[in-house]
Amino acid sequence: MDVSFGTIWEAVARSLPAEVAISEPGRDYTYAEFDERSARLATAFEAAGVGPGDKVACYQYNSAAYLETVFAAFKLGAVPVNANYRYTRDELFSLLRDADAAALVFSDELAANVENAAEHVPTLKPVVRIDAGYENFLSAHDPRPQQPRPGSDQLFMYTGGTTGRPKGVIWQLADLLHSIFVAVFRPLGVTSPPSDLDEAVKIAVSARTEGRAPVMMPAVPLMHGTGFFNSLGALLAGGRVVTMRPRGLDPRHAWETVATQRVSTIIVAGNAVCRPLVDELVTGGPHDLSSLRSVLSSGTALSDDLKRVLHERASVTITDAIASTEGGPFAFAITSSVDDLPARFFPVPATKIVTAEGNDVAPGETGVLAYSGPMPLGYYKDTAKTAATFRVIDGVRHAIPGDLAEVAADGSVRFLGRGSGVINTGGEKVHPPEVEEVLLAHPAVTDCVVLGVRDDTWGERVAAVVATPGGVTEQELRDFARRSLAGYKVPRSLVLLPELRRTPTGKLELAWAKQIVENS
Repeated sequence: MDVSFGTIWEAVARSLPAEVAISEPGRDYTYAEFDERSARLATAFEAAGVGPGDKVACYQYNSAAYLETVFAAFKLGAVPVNANYRYTRDELFSLLRDADAAALVFSDELAANVENAAEHVPTLKPVVRIDAGYENFLSAHDPRPQQPRPGSDQLFMYTGGTTGRPKGVIWQLADLLHSIFVAVFRPLGVTSPPSDLDEAVKIAVSARTEGRAPVMMPAVPLMHGTGFFNSLGALLAGGRVVTMRPRGLDPRHAWETVATQRVSTIIVAGNAVCRPLVDELVTGGPHDLSSLRSVLSSGTALSDDLKRVLHERASVTITDAIASTEGGPFAFAITSSVDDLPARFFPVPATKIVTAEGNDVAPGETGVLAYSGPMPLGYYKDTAKTAATFRVIDGVRHAIPGDLAEVAADGSVRFLGRGSGVINTGGEKVHPPEVEEVLLAHPAVTDCVVLGVRDDTWGERVAAVVATPGGVTEQELRDFARRSLAGYKVPRSLVLLPELRRTPTGKLELAWAKQIVENS
């Protein structure tokens, strides 16, 4: 179907104008309001010179305004770009420059990091602040008339991946629609993607009027693919997106929101998000989970002990996905009750596990996950990285971001993590050399190594072994690193030593460093 997401949303809004599209604390927005507000923002963008192909950065907490920004960009044929709200000012400016951002919409609480943005990003035109004046700002602009847009329009998802600096993954909307089809449309009983706009609207209207449309609450940031893609899908299906209070996960508030908003699907990211929610169920309840039907997780491991608690307290299907921004989902572990535990991941038909040369691996062997289904065009302004990640095997293009997996005799796969050394901490990707560079800039640091160590909550935590003659504390080093790095990149574990153990050729003994951290 050669149609933009924005064009589908406009058509759904015409058919379901009075139905609620987005619920945030204290306010609901109907589909008609969602469309009109986004159209006013699109007019503001256009008046400032933003047009088709221009990049619109979203530096925001979860809110209706985030989705309005995306919709406004879609209306123009502009390209929404995610900006991690945990980024420091310099990290933000680096991403905006890399994306050639033409517009920036940011949450009021993040204003300090946006000061002087135009001076650091020469392509930047309008900078819109979501604050007390945002309503007046929208009212000052007439809604932009609807104009159909094609499925070749794009969005960017910036990901830490295996490189030090985030890379913009380029998705065409038609490809993304096919990629999220299983998660969005299969639960509605739809067996194939809609062939045209009329069919897409018919599916959405039928799902909403029959009470089958999802009421989806991302307990993860919309700036990440798991929450973002599924929320876009909910609106394509005539559903409702529910957001919570911003700035950190409040487990009690999350479950209260599930109850009051009658949430049917909650989106998490492995143990890092799910463990506090489960702890609240165990120690802080009781909570009304009668509306909850499904839990979706991706980005990092979700352990069986947490799945057990959820199954014991609600009639939910838990879909745990191995996926990446570059492609997938590679595999699913789906459980509907405690009887399905322990969970096992089974690859989707478009997935195979291959050697470095592209050959299939046998049971018991380890290889990398390769996906031949709908996938991005590549990385923005990085042809070399695109060629390395998106490879042709036997005449078929595959996404191979570097995730290691082992094949079992029954066809299931065991995910072994990213083979490149990148640290996956709660779904956030951290590249060790970036953190090492910052630590080495401290005058009291003579050598260091940054690595990931196993953590039951975060999957991995960032750790560092630092060589220093003294005169600096662990907290001082963390404070120093936090000036340049987002908080999730700052080492949680720090070991200070007079020197690091290296071979005669200067190579660090990584196993020794990991043992030092684990025993500290």
